[in-house]
Amino acid sequence: MEIVLSLAIGILTASGIWLILRPRTFQVIIGLSLISYAVNLFIFSMGRLRTNAAPVLEDGHNVVSGLYADPVPQALVLTAIVIGFAMTALFLVVLLASRGLTGTDHVDGREN
Repeated sequence: MEIVLSLAIGILTASGIWLILRPRTFQVIIGLSLISYAVNLFIFSMGRLRTNAAPVLEDGHNVVSGLYADPVPQALVLTAIVIGFAMTALFLVVLLASRGLTGTDHVDGREN
């Protein structure tokens, strides 16, 4: 399971970097989104990959921390998803405004 997750994070990061280096702004936006997905998967994996584990501890019981999922990375990833969605929407609006003003969607504003 860890190998599959590591490969997914690596492929998302490599694809995102490749798209960020492209000359068109839409490709840059998609590359930033892919990198944010890779970071979200990385943060989520830091909370231990557990299935069927309770995220909340109960009072009065002996606690073995290895049997419980860590809720902090889950909360961070949920917050990052919402922020990433808002960022992507803002970038798309700026992209459309820039294309309307300049007539091109290249990052430097001119086609070569």
